[in-house]
Amino acid sequence: MMEDSFLLAAIIVSIYGLVVLLRLFLGPTPGDRVVAVDTLNTFVVAVMLLLGAAFKRTIYLDIATVYALLSYIGTLYIARYLEGGFKR
Repeated sequence: MMEDSFLLAAIIVSIYGLVVLLRLFLGPTPGDRVVAVDTLNTFVVAVMLLLGAAFKRTIYLDIATVYALLSYIGTLYIARYLEGGFKR
């Protein structure tokens, strides 16, 4: 019963991710696209955590942690690039 609730929540978060994909492709500014990618990465981490809880596998939790850290670093680099911070 509890596993079904986690799977349903993962499906709902995945559907929200599809809505965010619209903002990613239709975003009028690069900033909107960066926020959409960051939101999508957050949804991916949430789905990994929900699936890890549903299947009782701790490896999903470890992967979600590493993915979240790499996503954060990637977002910082993209934001710095958009600000023009990599010029010499």
